[in-house]
Amino acid sequence: MKSKFMSAAEAVALVPDDATLSITGGGGGLCEAMCLQEAIEARFLQTGHPRNLTLVHALGIGNRQGTGVGRFAHAGMVRKVIGGHWVWSPKMQEMAARNEIAAHVLPGGVAMQLMREIAAGRPGLITHVGLGTFIDPRVDGGRMNDAAQDALCEVIQIDGREYLRYFPFPIHACLLKGSIADEEGNISLDEEPANVDTYAVAAAVHNSGGTVIFQVREKVPMGTLGARQVRVPAAIVDAIVVDPEQTQGYEIAYDPSISGQKRAPLPAPDVPAFSARRIVANRARTELREGAIVNYGFGIPDEIATIVAARGEQHLYYQTIEHGTYGGRLLTGSLFGYAQNASCMIDGPSQFDFYAGGGLDIAFLGFGQVDAAGNVNASKLGGMPVGPGGFIDIAQNARTVVFVGTFDAKGTRIKSGDGNLTIERHGDVRKFVRRVDQITFSGAQAMRQGQQVLYVTERAVFRLTEDGLALIEVAPGVDIQLDVLDRMDFAPVSDAPVRMDQTHFM
Repeated sequence: MKSKFMSAAEAVALVPDDATLSITGGGGGLCEAMCLQEAIEARFLQTGHPRNLTLVHALGIGNRQGTGVGRFAHAGMVRKVIGGHWVWSPKMQEMAARNEIAAHVLPGGVAMQLMREIAAGRPGLITHVGLGTFIDPRVDGGRMNDAAQDALCEVIQIDGREYLRYFPFPIHACLLKGSIADEEGNISLDEEPANVDTYAVAAAVHNSGGTVIFQVREKVPMGTLGARQVRVPAAIVDAIVVDPEQTQGYEIAYDPSISGQKRAPLPAPDVPAFSARRIVANRARTELREGAIVNYGFGIPDEIATIVAARGEQHLYYQTIEHGTYGGRLLTGSLFGYAQNASCMIDGPSQFDFYAGGGLDIAFLGFGQVDAAGNVNASKLGGMPVGPGGFIDIAQNARTVVFVGTFDAKGTRIKSGDGNLTIERHGDVRKFVRRVDQITFSGAQAMRQGQQVLYVTERAVFRLTEDGLALIEVAPGVDIQLDVLDRMDFAPVSDAPVRMDQTHFM
């Protein structure tokens, strides 16, 4: 058979104009085909091709400085983006805000699972995930700007119950990352920090009649890789580029404890510096119960994970990451999605199957806005598309959801550390608004599903009830009227809220 190995320039030349192109990754360079993405950007800048691409990705890809999705943020290169998470490419966000591209969003898990349905030739993905949110076609249909006109899903009924059917579409090419390829073209992911949706995308592209392009760090003789090491078979791989400089991420060259190949001794992490975020994380952590299966979102939620690790309590819970990882020490910040000494790595679509079926006991997620009905906006802030990533898949299905965030933003000053909280300056941006700008989480849908929902801030805690948002706790030292109620655009249900535990403020 003809060799599948070629240069990066030759490989990306296989992507035609007007193609639907899928890329994978998870922020921080995780599973990101950096070499291929750099090459396709260089080709476009030199030749003007490929043009008018539709770019599809499930999670956030890039570093906010032009990598990842940012490689495609050039006028004429893409006409449409179906992206799960957008913040890692400010330039693409700006193009969407200016209506220079059609900007669509699919929940991260839905995007991964849809690849599997496309590969199988089934009539799309049928799921409850997205009902009642801005993904629902009766709300915004996942459209993030005026240029986005296409419908991505429809409401259907089965046995009297509503579902969304996400439409399948052909994928013409993909740029994927593996670790090692043998001479035949079999791909191992042994050195990668996660599997994400690598196989699902490759299968979807192959069965769409498209071109599957991989980059790897090393080429080895045929027979070197054991059958269980091969995650993508040569039968569905068309082109392979060897990049000896390939790394596990932007900040990590290679660490076998990240890829699950070896375990490393880990010192106790530093407890986060005392701040409003720390107060929120302290209070939220008390909702954990031994044996719980947990997901931590990006931002303040990963501070909860750090506190759990610093206290040596991670063995008490089953920690998961939507990328497909279980257990270990969760990394934070730009390395969100990585874990050291993980106990298990499965494919992303399978992880989201588990989530969608109600497997999560508790999820900790951030919020941008909250309204009286308990709706949360975490996907469109300040007019910019942010995207939910796996937020909708997780929030809509965990038995208990704890939203965490500061009470307001932009200029807030607090004084604490002695067991009390003093608000020295209120923030200029209110987060508890009359109506959220976009519904990333539906309070009404949560009540229909019987979920338990809390909203934890540094000065107050709220619970979702049939009557709307209820104020249940207030920080010691805080004036309920001046510091809480007067700083909200709506009046929550309030029936003698109790004081938050003073230890959270020490």
